[in-house]
Amino acid sequence: MYYFNRFRKIFTTIWIHIIQIKDAKGQYLFDLICHHLNLLEKDYFGIRYVDPDKQRHWLEFTKSISKQMKSQPPFTMCLRVKFYPPDPAALKEEITRYLIFLQIKRDLYHGRLLCKTSDAAMLAAYILQAEIGNYDPGKHPEGYSSKFQFFPKHSEKLERRIAEIHKTELIGQTPETAELKFLQKAQMLETYGVDPHPCKDVSGNPAFLAFTPFGFVVLQGNKRVHFLKHEVTKLKFEGKTFHIYANQKEDKKIILTFFAPTPEACKHLWKCGVENQAFYKLEKSSQVRMVSSSNLFFKGSRFRYSGRVAKEVMEQSAKIKREPPEIHSAHSTPVRSVSHSDSFIPRSRSQAMDSGDGTAVISDETYSPSDSVLPTPVAEHSQELAVSRQINGAPCSIEEEKESEAGTPTVGDVTELGVDSRVAGAVQSAQLSETEQVNKFVLSVLRLLLVTIGLLFVLLLLLIILTESDLDIAFLRDIRQTPEFEQFHYEYFCPLRRWFACKLRWVGGLLINK
Repeated sequence: MYYFNRFRKIFTTIWIHIIQIKDAKGQYLFDLICHHLNLLEKDYFGIRYVDPDKQRHWLEFTKSISKQMKSQPPFTMCLRVKFYPPDPAALKEEITRYLIFLQIKRDLYHGRLLCKTSDAAMLAAYILQAEIGNYDPGKHPEGYSSKFQFFPKHSEKLERRIAEIHKTELIGQTPETAELKFLQKAQMLETYGVDPHPCKDVSGNPAFLAFTPFGFVVLQGNKRVHFLKHEVTKLKFEGKTFHIYANQKEDKKIILTFFAPTPEACKHLWKCGVENQAFYKLEKSSQVRMVSSSNLFFKGSRFRYSGRVAKEVMEQSAKIKREPPEIHSAHSTPVRSVSHSDSFIPRSRSQAMDSGDGTAVISDETYSPSDSVLPTPVAEHSQELAVSRQINGAPCSIEEEKESEAGTPTVGDVTELGVDSRVAGAVQSAQLSETEQVNKFVLSVLRLLLVTIGLLFVLLLLLIILTESDLDIAFLRDIRQTPEFEQFHYEYFCPLRRWFACKLRWVGGLLINK
């Protein structure tokens, strides 16, 4: 895909600019990328990277890049859609819609976007129309749609239906129109905008949590078991435990609890939720407040969303007045075979313009967009797909992102280790989990002890100030009349006060002489 690959090509040049500026912040890198892409409606996008522990993160724009990276440079990052627009058709510029189209097409390919056979066929047909233009019997022989990999799994019946729609229903549609229709169709699906975070519920059942433009979603199996639109009031986490506080009808309050694979994954989920709530629910960015992950002020993480909210983004987009930038849409839908004819190679947009409900297909399977514990789909479904993705220049995936992870085993390497290594890994992870819990408990106790001592010290200072003041209060008079207070007053307080007064006079004299 032209723009996502363009991001990768210019990154080396951008990094040279960054290292010339000490402690360059994430905003600097993001602005450079958007400038190169000629993108103005940039608030929907973000930069994602993977740390050495295979945990994905969004680059925070207010912090320096070097402090966020745990690995050594050069760093591998990817441009991604961070906030899916509630109505893609309402976007001001076509270049923004095109980048959203690329992201949703990628979601479809990775199995994030659940859809029925009829919807899947229509979406794939729109992709074909946008990439290869009108059906041409001379260039598109029988079975041409089977060369493209639109979904994790295909069926012959689905491929025939895709070709039938492309041949008969989409003739004459320009790439822009096909992409817009694709976005409008995808927007109506329940899993539009889902960035799945793997978790387990209180019963130990696997689930995927996601924050979308329309609310909070919980997916189990192939079903949406929870959907909270505007009811979420608070998000908390501690260790691997994630809590969602929500209001339901008749002032009924509920708390949903889930368990993330790691504390880092749980913190990432919490941050995503905080940013989602701020972006879609608030009216102004001035209403954004610092959020704590705990009910106790002395523990937990603190985070504040930095950026404009959705309403401000739409208002700012309406003010854009410029000639639409040229779009070089060299599409790159993964193909199944590397030996296909040149007639199947997707053409540029200019070339394309010159030419002119059944059973669930994806949701038949258990919703599992990732074979690992990563918060977004990262595992390839086969070696063949991995090869075809690289040949066709798909946007930077986990395979490219993991280039920055030295010594990290791939999914295939882990499979080769066998059952014994998996059992040993499970035992080791359990031991590490117990150690982490003990360490966190000790740290919590120490933190509570330090806070208690600090509060007592502050109260003691306040009491001394009040007793030495001229306030005429009964309990203060009683304290002043005790022998202990008189001893403290004459032996400690008065000499200390004279010493401070002497130092202040000395400092004042120095300032006057200068």
